[in-house]
Amino acid sequence: MVPHLTTALTGPLLALEKRFLDAETEIERWLRGQWLEHTPPFYCSVDLRNSCFKLAPVDTNLFPGGFNNLNPAFLPLCVQAAMTAIEKICPEAKNLLIVPENHTRNQFYLANVARLAAILRHTGLHVRIGSLLPEIDRPTVLDLPDGQSLTLEPLKRLGPSGRRLGLDDFDPCAILLNNDLSAGVPAILENLHEQFVLPPLHAGWHVRRKSRHFAAYRQVAREFAALIGIDPWLLDPEFETCGQVNFQEKNGMDCLAANVDALLYRIRAKYKEYGIAATPFVVVKADAGTYGMGIMTVKDASEVKDLNRRQRNKMAVVKEGLQVSEVIIQEGVPTCERVDEGAAEPVVYMIDRYVVGGFYRVHGQRGIDENLNAPGMHFKPLAFETGCSVPDSAQAPDAPPNRFYAYGVVARLALLAAARELEQNADA
Repeated sequence: MVPHLTTALTGPLLALEKRFLDAETEIERWLRGQWLEHTPPFYCSVDLRNSCFKLAPVDTNLFPGGFNNLNPAFLPLCVQAAMTAIEKICPEAKNLLIVPENHTRNQFYLANVARLAAILRHTGLHVRIGSLLPEIDRPTVLDLPDGQSLTLEPLKRLGPSGRRLGLDDFDPCAILLNNDLSAGVPAILENLHEQFVLPPLHAGWHVRRKSRHFAAYRQVAREFAALIGIDPWLLDPEFETCGQVNFQEKNGMDCLAANVDALLYRIRAKYKEYGIAATPFVVVKADAGTYGMGIMTVKDASEVKDLNRRQRNKMAVVKEGLQVSEVIIQEGVPTCERVDEGAAEPVVYMIDRYVVGGFYRVHGQRGIDENLNAPGMHFKPLAFETGCSVPDSAQAPDAPPNRFYAYGVVARLALLAAARELEQNADA
């Protein structure tokens, strides 16, 4: 049921997991209080890195696209959490419209949309899927490898004033975006004053920045660390930013190199403090974007000054062909986990404030200090024996329920940071 991890956990992380177990009551009470003050996003996925001395989020996605990779045994958890989310937003909802990405040829992504629609239908909603693609001008059926099919329909504005979004003969109470709006907000999604749009439009990458998310996460990690009496660094990846970079023209490389150098200096100091023998590294990423694009691992500041043309071109453009001008330089967290003889990292999925499942992202050709979200990766569902929320104090800290509980705690800290981040974006 549980993928075997070939690297035994040793050192401070076992102590961290034990601290989570000892402080479970305080942790859950504190989180419950936070959700009274902050509204969680409708759904979220968090990429975690477990280095055996540190457990930290390295990316938080507010438009998760891997519901098809979750363990089917935990579909009821997804349905129950979705019911809670819908009841809070629109308790009398009958119809819900999903607006997906424009990936009609990506069978894995389409399987995700089908799973998401199935979860929502189990909550008692009529669910249909509206496409932003201009070529979808009539209901279009797409066959999936598992024998299912998905029907995409053309979006249209409804009513005499055009203030609502829907489909022919379908007027939804709520619109669920599974599209991260990297290229901006399409006109057809603007000025919807009578329907709930989930997540809100300002959750898209045209507004969001990873650096703002991790600034919010830093504050959350500090508050949480003070609560349970630990060093927040054990949960928090340090970072720097550069806001005027042009990889193709080699502009901003001095800023990038200086920030890489400063961050590596701080990481070395922490490694020395904890007696960690590993080589520090940082990960340079586009500050806005997904799909593992615009990412490189750096171990010395000289590397960013000496990028060849191929490396610069790879860093210069992300999803939708958007040019990269802002980057985040993030502390690299090596992974000590291996599944199927490949480097692995856990990805935890949440709906509302509840952990509903997850999977290991595994890559057999990538190292422990590299980006695993790349072609050649595969997924192993996490078999959360107790839904990742009920640890077993009778077992060792690294027993599966307790390890997964630790994953769930840190993922929920990232979820809380996302909630605070969205509040800040709404006010901006």
